[in-house]
Amino acid sequence: MVDLIQAIYFVAAVLFILGLKRMSSPTTARAGIVWAGAGMAAAVIATFFIPHMSNFGLMVAAIIIGSGIAYASGKRVAMTDMPQMIALYNGMGGGAAAAIAAVELIKGVSHSAIALDLAVLGALIGTVSFSGSLIAFAKLQGWMKGANRFPNQQAINVAVFVATVACGVFLAFVSQHPLAILLFFALALAFGVMMTLPIGGADMPVVISLFNALTGLAVAFEGFVLQNAAMIIAGTVVGSAGTLLTQLMARAMNRPISNVLFGSFGGDGSAAAEGDAGGALKPIDASDAAVMMAFASKVVIIPGYGMAVAQAQHKIWELAKLLEERDVAVKFAIHPVAGRMPGHMNVLLAEAGVPYDKIYDLDEINSEFETADVALVIGANDVVNPVARTNPDSPIYGMPILDADKAKNVIVIKRGQGAGFSGIENALFFKDNTRMLYGDGQAMASELIQGVKSF
Repeated sequence: MVDLIQAIYFVAAVLFILGLKRMSSPTTARAGIVWAGAGMAAAVIATFFIPHMSNFGLMVAAIIIGSGIAYASGKRVAMTDMPQMIALYNGMGGGAAAAIAAVELIKGVSHSAIALDLAVLGALIGTVSFSGSLIAFAKLQGWMKGANRFPNQQAINVAVFVATVACGVFLAFVSQHPLAILLFFALALAFGVMMTLPIGGADMPVVISLFNALTGLAVAFEGFVLQNAAMIIAGTVVGSAGTLLTQLMARAMNRPISNVLFGSFGGDGSAAAEGDAGGALKPIDASDAAVMMAFASKVVIIPGYGMAVAQAQHKIWELAKLLEERDVAVKFAIHPVAGRMPGHMNVLLAEAGVPYDKIYDLDEINSEFETADVALVIGANDVVNPVARTNPDSPIYGMPILDADKAKNVIVIKRGQGAGFSGIENALFFKDNTRMLYGDGQAMASELIQGVKSF
């Protein structure tokens, strides 16, 4: 029976890896999720047959309750709220790993030295990921605004972290006293909160990816403690994938991870690049914008979180198809950190039915802006801000951006005149070739459609 269980765990691990691989492409992502889910189901069922396993009633109850909540929330959550849902569920994974470690430490089961060390390390990482992900969720949900900073915050954070590590060392090498366990987890929870509080909202995609990597690492460590091969492999795969994704996103912002965690980019509006936005905002009517696009040769559409909020992706695709019927070449440009999580814009456009061959990333599309008659920006902000190329004093200086300002004409659909999510003023809006189309994204897209149809 033990050999059969290990074989099932191996098959589950293979399904995890193949599923994750298929998730890398929009065309195969749905199948990848199904494969990974099948692997998880197989691993869960096999766990019931482990010798000396008990508490089957609690296990079944937990599966039913957890699955029910996940199914109901997954069906109801809006696509615009998907980033915070991912942050929340990722935090639950870290919390589960920490809970496993807590049980093992409280039980006082005899461990090898390495197993005990990994139990404490997994507990630390999982707990930090849990509380940090909850703060990320609160920021994305709008319950917490901007970057929450206070005097000597970094020094206090370091002190809390050192105290947490010291407590962990005591647990690993001296005694698993209940009070020490309680203090350790309290300090780890506090550190996760305090580490995430000062990080601005614009950095949340990177933070979510980082916490995802930490959760995977914690699960792998606890898998070693439990001698569960499926947990070890699944955690390692998630941890490595999350680490690579975090590095790619940080590179896309041209900022080291340390700067994301300890820097000051994003959040409260105080980082506005004053002096860069000379000139005045120039509004345009939807009818005039429609004329501009209807008689263009090439239009590049740049979606951002504002499109997601307005649920305008279907209307934007309808507009694109109308333009193509008039022999206008239409392409979609996606920045790696557009939206609130990796791939956010790709998922929205796929949901609307936009063919994958019309969606281009930054490196593929930037050379085409100079030949584009119109760049239509809907809801994007920092990823098209030209100060990233021109102003060394800007918080986003050096960040690779979509070169929308190099198009012959730029139309920006925006609700109002405020700064974007990071609080940085966008110099693109004040360029001579830029016109502002104020209003809800979906409503403006509908007016543009009617305008194009009238010609």
